[in-house]
Amino acid sequence: MQPEYIIIHRQIAPYVAQIQLNRPKELNALNLQLMTEVKEALKVLDADDGVRVIIISGNEKAFAAGADIKQMAGKTAMDMFNTDQFSTWDAIKKTKKPLIAAVSGFALGGGCELVMLCDMIVASETARFGQPEIKIGVMPGAGGTQRLTRAVGKALAMEMVLTGRFITAEEALRAGLINRVVPVELYLQEAVKLAEEIAALSPLAVKMAKESVLKAFDSSLEEGLHFERKNFYLLFASDDQKEGMQAFVEKRTPIFTGK
Repeated sequence: MQPEYIIIHRQIAPYVAQIQLNRPKELNALNLQLMTEVKEALKVLDADDGVRVIIISGNEKAFAAGADIKQMAGKTAMDMFNTDQFSTWDAIKKTKKPLIAAVSGFALGGGCELVMLCDMIVASETARFGQPEIKIGVMPGAGGTQRLTRAVGKALAMEMVLTGRFITAEEALRAGLINRVVPVELYLQEAVKLAEEIAALSPLAVKMAKESVLKAFDSSLEEGLHFERKNFYLLFASDDQKEGMQAFVEKRTPIFTGK
């Protein structure tokens, strides 16, 4: 079925796809249907050999201004438990291909958490990041207390989560939350440029490298080193490794096939 709340652009650049959140009147508030559509789109694109990098974006005014509060306001604890809305987030986290968030305007609450599920973040000068759930009597539930703390450290994460303060794109850059800040008219173009750079490389090596970096967040150093080494050795079974090294020796541009 055609999704209602997202727009999928399969080839905005060679091997680069884009998922655009599309509830503009609601500032792209993340309701259950939108998140399910994102999950399903990512599943399809992750299995598509014609896609190597995926960009997730909103519009210039908002990436996503939070979860859909109207959908949750009357729920009980058991309603929330039985809905199990975070299983969708867990599925998104399993995407093997690199995810780049292209952010302009508000990325708040669930919107900030969805941004942090991505592997890299390109932001416009107007971007604002925050976890303001505390102001409506709750707290982040889709990873905000965990991923934000790992990205920016305890002090800033505590301030953002306990006061609900938004930070600017420049603050987010200085804190290590995002990769770069560009003028608003260039934020998507810059995300595409980054995606193209990655998409030109070996898809197998990129996926294994992503997997290894993420492993650093949920393992000891010794476990992470073992995991990294295993993936490094595995890549020597690939055609891309042979092509990449031979091209280096022959001083030419490699042609990677993902095999």
